[in-house]
Amino acid sequence: MSGLASAANIPELRKRAIFTLLMLFVYRMGVQIPTPGINGDALAAFFQQNASTLFGMFNMFSGGALQHFSIFSLGIMPYISASIIIQLLTVVIPQLEALSKEGEAGQRKITQYTRYGTVGLSIIQGFFIATGLESMAGPDGTPIVMVTGIQFQLMTVLTLTTGTAFIMWLGEQMTERGIGNGISLIIFAGIVARMPAGIGNTIQLVKAGELPSIFIPFLLVLMFGVIAFIVFAETAQRRIPIQYAKRVVGRRVYGGQSSHLPLKINISGVIPPIFASSIMMFPATIGSFIKVDWVQRASAMLSPGTVSYYVLYVALIVFFSFFYTAVTFKPDDVAENLKKNGGFIPGIRPGKRTSEFIDKVLTRLTVIGAIYLSAVCVMPTILIHKFNVPFYFGGTALLIVVGVAIDTISQIESHLVMRNYEGFMKAGRLKGRH
Repeated sequence: MSGLASAANIPELRKRAIFTLLMLFVYRMGVQIPTPGINGDALAAFFQQNASTLFGMFNMFSGGALQHFSIFSLGIMPYISASIIIQLLTVVIPQLEALSKEGEAGQRKITQYTRYGTVGLSIIQGFFIATGLESMAGPDGTPIVMVTGIQFQLMTVLTLTTGTAFIMWLGEQMTERGIGNGISLIIFAGIVARMPAGIGNTIQLVKAGELPSIFIPFLLVLMFGVIAFIVFAETAQRRIPIQYAKRVVGRRVYGGQSSHLPLKINISGVIPPIFASSIMMFPATIGSFIKVDWVQRASAMLSPGTVSYYVLYVALIVFFSFFYTAVTFKPDDVAENLKKNGGFIPGIRPGKRTSEFIDKVLTRLTVIGAIYLSAVCVMPTILIHKFNVPFYFGGTALLIVVGVAIDTISQIESHLVMRNYEGFMKAGRLKGRH
């Protein structure tokens, strides 16, 4: 609390915090503005019936905007998809790789390409959503779209694309003039806004007698235990010692310092669970549209709660953990930079041997990180489908919420440390965030 009081006394930090809250308020207001031409009751009933498909996942990341089909229905997902595509293309296309190494100017160019990609993906997704909605109906057969046709499609594409572009602008403004990463905070706000509904559902189950009240303390302990475990895993590091050789320049001696190379346990972040969840939800989504016998059987076989679902889900998380780590972290580049700066790992020869050593350590860390991600993501699914326990505090959503909270607190503490204020933690900084 003393750290919060100190933060409130810093004018710049106070302005940044107020600006961030105002931008989040604007975002949540936009979520409540519906797109014209939609039967809201029929759409809400449709999403309630298809909560375990891709629609439910996209609705979660949009903060419930897709369920109401608001002007922010696409949310920030097109921007995230465009960012991931550009990041992957950077490895394949030499021109993009050269831009990424040009510093701030190159980064601005890549950001511009990401914006164009966001608009393009929004137009494509908006068109398919508009076309799909015209053929959908609620559980009672009520059409979701009141008046179908090209006018509805064009209006929907224009509205949804503009909404995503506005959210992207909000996120960039929050990053520049607020606290924390704006895009991450928008996703954070959307997920957190739906948590009270999950808590309310649990209370209703207890009142109705469907959930024994003895489970409530168990759920609370489990909730805080999972959060503590995620915080520990997200801040944990494997620190490889680095020694810099001494250099004599004139009468001065440079170098000779000891440092370390911090490697996080979960280098890939929440990307593997997001990709794995998207792929695993495709069968259920296809099964909700195609009423063919073998399609329905395949959809049921890969639905949450089955052994095949858990095995494939964990396998996909492990695969994407290794794939994304290999794309974003280059041991050869790290070893080359250490060699150029006169740094070396004690007992390891600079160059190729250093790269091999870092790659070996990174592989072991990725295995641990993949196991950690699998445990956190699979646990709520098992509790819900096997034991009928309404556990809403796990999976990809909680990973995003905790990760964003840690990064935001770290940024606030960096402002406090620069002004000689004590941080939120007694040590002044979060462990693993030095």
